[in-house]
Amino acid sequence: MTNMSEKPDFMSEVAIDRPEVLAHYPVIHYQPIHWGEMDAFNHLNNVVYYRYSESARIGYLHALDMFDGSMVTVLAQSSCQYLHPVTYPDTLLLGVRCQRLGNTSIAMEYSYYSTAQNKIVATADAVVVRLDSDGKGKLPWTAEERARLLALEAKFGHTPEY
Repeated sequence: MTNMSEKPDFMSEVAIDRPEVLAHYPVIHYQPIHWGEMDAFNHLNNVVYYRYSESARIGYLHALDMFDGSMVTVLAQSSCQYLHPVTYPDTLLLGVRCQRLGNTSIAMEYSYYSTAQNKIVATADAVVVRLDSDGKGKLPWTAEERARLLALEAKFGHTPEY
């Protein structure tokens, strides 16, 4: 079991020599493809892309010091657009950033970069909503949390809508 206070295996602004197409993504999640993730057609199974985006999203929240086990969030929406098939062996670099910062939500944007193909192979988006500690009502982001998010994005020349 992973300790919630430990940061997951992801790379951010200091740790990676990123491809130019991911230059404006503040967090890059490093994801090796595993043989068991292939479908009957020998392509990466579509469900796996969602697991990868979840790991990237957690890495993003860790980079903002917002994933300490005390924050309650729910995934309200997600979609993925498959551009090119991915096969084993490969490693994906998932760029993740905030597309829009709402009062109680974050719209996330993902780009899946294949190191074997040297191109973006999928894009995705998701909306995460922050809830109160009971998980029953929406809870606004604090001014300090908003400032941290906007500062992280600004380091990479990206400004989310808000």
